[in-house]
Amino acid sequence: MRIGMGINYAGGFAETVAELAEHEKAGLDIVFVPEAYSFDAVSQLGYIAARTERLEIASGILQIYTRTPTLTAMTAAGLDYVSGGRFTLGIGASGPQVIEGFHGVPYDAPLGRTREILDICRQVWRRERVEYAGKHYTIPLPEGQGTGLGKPLKLINHPVRAEIPILVAALGPKNVTLVAEKADGWQPIFFVPEKAQDVWGESLAAGKAKRDPSLGPLQVFLQTSFFVTEDDHVAGQMLDGMRNMVALYVGGMGAKGKNFYNDVARRYGYDDEAATIQDLYLSGKKEEAAREVPEELLRAISLIGPRSYVAERMAAFAEAGVTTLNITPLGGTTAERVALVGQAKEIAADLR
Repeated sequence: MRIGMGINYAGGFAETVAELAEHEKAGLDIVFVPEAYSFDAVSQLGYIAARTERLEIASGILQIYTRTPTLTAMTAAGLDYVSGGRFTLGIGASGPQVIEGFHGVPYDAPLGRTREILDICRQVWRRERVEYAGKHYTIPLPEGQGTGLGKPLKLINHPVRAEIPILVAALGPKNVTLVAEKADGWQPIFFVPEKAQDVWGESLAAGKAKRDPSLGPLQVFLQTSFFVTEDDHVAGQMLDGMRNMVALYVGGMGAKGKNFYNDVARRYGYDDEAATIQDLYLSGKKEEAAREVPEELLRAISLIGPRSYVAERMAAFAEAGVTTLNITPLGGTTAERVALVGQAKEIAADLR
């Protein structure tokens, strides 16, 4: 099991990157840069590539509506080039509030668009002349659209790799099936290993049945909070610190009937709790919403507690198919966070 870490998109980027050399020495395998409606991820990934040597870098995630498929492929090839073949392309649909509210484009056909983008990216990286006739993307533009001067082109540069790994953030059943069929990796959220098979097992199996063997096994990248302590009180405080984040996603990321994270909580069996959290959050009662997040759920999706307990939970994640733990080390200082990364690497090594 590999250990990754995400960069906070809300601020402190330069300070976090300054720490990465120490995290790299502690054994961190991969770092993810998100892109919500913050600074773009691409410029920051290029900066990280220049400041590190071994550490893999990944977008977590680039939204599929904000770039053309060919620009997404060009960007991935460029980041793979400046990093010496260390880039993983993470993509996802985001949600209508961000896509329509911030970018001003329709949030339509996320499943179909993702499938076509995967095909087009791989065509670009193979340096084929890009010709694609899909339902959502047609390259070049067909006769009768535009100036009529478009012609099939291929990428000028030779990519470092013709097969850059692609991971897709997906939660819905059909989306997960597509990922298991077509992508190199899957990025779920709020992953409960004991319930993952019930929630996603059928979708994963359906996709893997159609998977091209040349893609290799599906890699699973999971975001989770991480803190090792023998003090139950401190562990409780750390768990409470997760409440606002979970409430934001379950309650505030979307509208009623259109919140994918709320749907996941319901599929785990927290129907009443998910409804209450959403009602409170959308009515502006964010603190009350956070208090309604079940402690059982917080414990199930995190790695917080004594080392022996954390090791048991990591083993459960591995048994459920997780191959990379993208941890949020909850230390207050650089030294504490670096130490937590080191502990995560040690525990992961003991799982072999």
